[in-house]
Amino acid sequence: MKRNLLERALRAVEELPGWNLADWDLLLRQADRANLLSRLAVLLEDAGLIDSLPAGPRYRLQAALVLCAAQNRAVEREVEHIRVSLQGVVEGVILLKGAAYLAAALPAAKGRIFSDVDILVPHALTPAVEAALMLNGWISTHHHPYDQRYYRQWMHELPPMQHMRRETVIDVHHAIVPITATRLKPSADSIIAAARPVPGRPGLRVLAPTDMVLHSATHLFYNEEFSHGLRDLSDMDLLLRHFSSDPAFWPELVERARRLTLERPLYYCLRHVLRVFGTPIPAEQLNDLARAAPAPWAGRLMDELWRVALRPQHQSLAGRLDFLANGLLYLRAHRERMPLPLLIYHILHKTFRIKQGSKSDSPTV
Repeated sequence: MKRNLLERALRAVEELPGWNLADWDLLLRQADRANLLSRLAVLLEDAGLIDSLPAGPRYRLQAALVLCAAQNRAVEREVEHIRVSLQGVVEGVILLKGAAYLAAALPAAKGRIFSDVDILVPHALTPAVEAALMLNGWISTHHHPYDQRYYRQWMHELPPMQHMRRETVIDVHHAIVPITATRLKPSADSIIAAARPVPGRPGLRVLAPTDMVLHSATHLFYNEEFSHGLRDLSDMDLLLRHFSSDPAFWPELVERARRLTLERPLYYCLRHVLRVFGTPIPAEQLNDLARAAPAPWAGRLMDELWRVALRPQHQSLAGRLDFLANGLLYLRAHRERMPLPLLIYHILHKTFRIKQGSKSDSPTV
């Protein structure tokens, strides 16, 4: 029998001191695979329970906290390098995802492990931003001419840039969905205009609370890669619980999703944070978003596909049909990102390069 101990632990950390070592062994392996080991440690520490755990699990979780703290310090240094590099080029660097949660000291930053820094800039300023970053040591990756064309003409970001000395990676976004997206058409200008300064951090900005949730939801539910799916869903649970302290947040969130054409990703977000984490969501907003639900047969299918994609990607939970579920979501994500003729062209080009034995780091989307 498959046991998803990680989801159970994240919902009820107060149960964990009574678990036996066999359950702890499986839990820690699932958490590590889902990139949620340090978040689990933070939840236990905040609940005052970490010292009551068996020695082995306690040491492993405490080590995860040390690693996360070190990474957070490294990210803070990198954000400062980026801020200085872009001073006078953009009116405040808009941080996205993990770097934004960290800079704004949001609950979603606690125990959050991530590998790069994402920023959002106006499309018209991307040449100046790229030039400024290059002058300060970042260089473009994905050097094949087709890959450069793929990012610059069709996607919502420049090719990832890596610092020559520190080897850190920055993703420069000018939108939150690809230019070629077939159904979702959120206004990047509106999102940028609504961004807010980070208190006490001159030169840094983050998305407005509603837009932060909507970006996270869109990134997860319209992506093709789910190795961090449960971590990202946990982010949304923490963001929703935090922002809902403002009574105006929930109606504003649904209205903002409507204006940005992001009702469907928000529908999936609320449906699955409620299922996995029991996130408190007002019934009125759930009812308002019912209009964004897919057809009943499609909804049932998508529920099953997301159940597979959003659980820890650990062998203890693997099923015989997982490859089919992940494959269908992969194809769906690609179809949402590109019109069919362009998608066929892209797949044929990629297949041809693979057959030719290309060593290029060709994009997977």
